[in-house]
Amino acid sequence: MRAARYYDRKDIRIEDIPEPEVRPGTVAIDVAWCGICGTDLHEYLEGPIFVPPAGHPHPISGESAPVVLGHEFSGTVTALGEGVTDLQVGESVVVEPYIIAEDVDTSPGQSYQLSKDMNFIGLGGGGGGLSEKIVVERRWVHPVGDIPLDEAALIEPLSVAHHAFVRSGAGAGQTALVGGAGPIGLLTAAILKAEGLTVYVSELSEARKEKARATGVADEVLDPREGDVAERVRELTGGEGADVAFECSSVPVVLDTLIDAVRPGAVIVNVSIWGHKPEVDMPRLVLKEIDLRGTIGYAGDHPATIELVRSGKIDLAPFITGRIGLDELITGGFEQLIENNEEHVKIIVDPRA
Repeated sequence: MRAARYYDRKDIRIEDIPEPEVRPGTVAIDVAWCGICGTDLHEYLEGPIFVPPAGHPHPISGESAPVVLGHEFSGTVTALGEGVTDLQVGESVVVEPYIIAEDVDTSPGQSYQLSKDMNFIGLGGGGGGLSEKIVVERRWVHPVGDIPLDEAALIEPLSVAHHAFVRSGAGAGQTALVGGAGPIGLLTAAILKAEGLTVYVSELSEARKEKARATGVADEVLDPREGDVAERVRELTGGEGADVAFECSSVPVVLDTLIDAVRPGAVIVNVSIWGHKPEVDMPRLVLKEIDLRGTIGYAGDHPATIELVRSGKIDLAPFITGRIGLDELITGGFEQLIENNEEHVKIIVDPRA
C-alpha cells in the first residue's frame, strides 16, 4: 500500500510499504480521508518534534523515523481482530490517535493524555492516516454513524477544541473571546457556539475573518487594526470583559490582548502549540486573578464531539477548504498551508488518489 513517510525536516516521501496485519484486540480500517494538521507542518518545517528521530525509537511504539504521518483521519472498518465484538465491518469510524502504554487507564474520567511518554499515531509510530490502511487498538476507534467521512476527518481537531472548552469550565450564557481564527481557533469557536456561549473572535486576516462570519461561529469578529479589541470586548459586555478566552494563535500580542480583555477572575485557556517561550504580562495576570490553563489533546472527548456533529449543532463541511490526493501532499497540501495559510482552514487528503 502507499503511504506518506516522514524521514526528517522537509523530507516526506510517498512510498509503497507492507499492509499492517490484524492482531487480537485491533481493528483494520481503510482510510477515507486524512487532514493535514498544524503539528504536521511544524514537523515538516522544524522537526522532528513528536516524531522520534532515526535511531531513537519511541519507548512505547518502538518506532523511529521514517514513520507514516497523519493523525486526523476517518475510514471504514474492514476487519476485526480476535475479541472485538462491538463493531461491524463496513462501519464508518474515526480514530483517537493516541500512543499510550498498555497499563494506562483510559476509561472515562481519566487524564490519560498526561501519561508518561504519550505520543500520537501518525507522529510517534503506529501507522498513520496518510496511508491506505491502518490497524489500531479497539479502544481508540469511535463509530461516527452517518457523518460523511470527509467531514469526520475533522473530528480529531474538533475534539482538541472540545477538550479546551472542558478545561475552561465555561458554560452556556457566558461570553468567550477566541484569539486567532486559524483552523483550531475556528473549531474552538464552533464548539463554544454549540455549547451556548456568546463568541467574539479576534483576527487580522480578511479571509479568516470572512470564514468566521460565514460559518456563524462568531457573534462579533474583531480586527486589532480597526480598534482596541479589549476595549471593544468591554463595550460588548457592559464594561465587564469576557468570562473566558482561548489563545489559538501562538502570537504574544494576542495573549496580551486576552489578558486585557477578560474580566477579573476569568479563565484563559492556551490551546496553541508555541515554538518559542513568550513573555506573559504577569503583573496584570496577578492583579486580575486570571487563571491561565494549558490543554493538550483530548481525554474522553470524542463521543461528545461526535454527538455535537451528528445532532447538527456543528456543521463541519464549511471548514474543508481543499481536497487532494496523496501525490499532491507536498505541493497541494503542505506548501499551500505554509504559503497560502490565510486561504485555508483544513486540507484533507485521499490516500488512495
